[in-house]
Amino acid sequence: MNRRLPEALNQCQRFLFAVNSHAKPAFSARFLSTSRVNHERQECQVLVVGGGTGGCAMAAKLSSRLGSNKVIVLEPEEKHYYQPMFTLIGGGMKRLDQSHRQMSDVLPKKAKWVKEKAVEFDPDNNTVSTSGGKTIKYDFLVIATGMQLRYEKIPGLVEALETPDSNVCSIYSPKYVDHVYECLRRTYKGNVIFTFPHCPIKCAGAPQKIAYISDHYFRKLGRRENVNIIYNTSLPVIFGVKHYADALMKLVKRRNITLNVSRNLVEVRHGDNIAVFEDLTKPGEFYEETYSMLHVTPPMTAPDVVANCKQLVTPTGFVDVDQATMQHTKYSNVFSIGDSASSPNSKTAAAAAAQSPVVFRNLMAAIEGKNPTDLYDGYSSCPIVTGYSSCILAEFDYTLTPVETFPVDQSKERYSMFFMKKELMPVLYWKLMMKGYWNGPALMRKMFSVLKFNKK
Repeated sequence: MNRRLPEALNQCQRFLFAVNSHAKPAFSARFLSTSRVNHERQECQVLVVGGGTGGCAMAAKLSSRLGSNKVIVLEPEEKHYYQPMFTLIGGGMKRLDQSHRQMSDVLPKKAKWVKEKAVEFDPDNNTVSTSGGKTIKYDFLVIATGMQLRYEKIPGLVEALETPDSNVCSIYSPKYVDHVYECLRRTYKGNVIFTFPHCPIKCAGAPQKIAYISDHYFRKLGRRENVNIIYNTSLPVIFGVKHYADALMKLVKRRNITLNVSRNLVEVRHGDNIAVFEDLTKPGEFYEETYSMLHVTPPMTAPDVVANCKQLVTPTGFVDVDQATMQHTKYSNVFSIGDSASSPNSKTAAAAAAQSPVVFRNLMAAIEGKNPTDLYDGYSSCPIVTGYSSCILAEFDYTLTPVETFPVDQSKERYSMFFMKKELMPVLYWKLMMKGYWNGPALMRKMFSVLKFNKK
């Protein structure tokens, strides 16, 4: 008998032996060992929840400054996806295996990776509980959980996406993105419909990018005369920045793409190839449209674990931050970056890049007991791929004013911008941003501005 165990446990063990002579003394010890693992308590200076674009960038910056084992990254996934590539995969220009790396290779070595999900935030006690039973106590918290895809919110959609040989597809998930190109290849005629949901989404330009790529695909193969391309968006305009919206309106007219605004997908009847839309200007009025191919951008929300912590979030479920400092409005030791934040910028990887130096410097100021002084201006970028060799590079801020990097009119379709999107940006992402070195093109913009001024 193990005399180091408390007497009460020794009595329990003797009772088990009396009841079952086959019992092994090690049973209680094994049970206790598992219990200790499941209720393990960890501590760190900074806890980063989420290993996506913003989370990895912040973990790299913070661990480089603070040193080893000061930063914990809480992330359950084994793969990290470069999601801006999904549109190109849908058009057959890239492969899915080119879009991801192992999470262990992307996260900084000086940070500790806890491969579990966050299941509960307790900002009043500076702790986060995990799916593995751990309680992680932090001094400072960075929430970088992104958004969750909610395909199930549209009746019939999940069944349609998961039916073999279905002609319903979506570029937004690695589970479904390969099917987009398969749908394109077997579509020869009829309505090809693309949707934009009635909610905030990540990469708001992607739903129309895949529409333009599809248009070009059908033209290259000589099928376009028999295909009617329809873009149904819940928004009242094609794009939120007028400078680029004007250019895109000319593009859809030139390519004979049907644009329906304020039209939201509410149901998919894939057995009959029918999509049901509601006219948002006339609530309760619905339209049934038949399709040969349907590309769906799913509704998206903040992750449930974030939205359920009412102390942390706005009524819409996003982390309640000051849109300039990215610091929480109530908890001064909490920051958020990327899609999980309530800041009203367009949710893109470029926005996370521009936010990262602001969050980093303001968090370091908070660690030193100082007030945050760095300000995020809402910069975001959306390379709107318009085909297999052209792209409009939209850049703008909170005021929806163009903030263009290059000394050319970026509202025009250009091959140079397409090449940058397809070939250069993935390299920049993996080699610089994931290592904490890329803060967006602000410095490059200043250089071009100086050159332009000197020429004058």
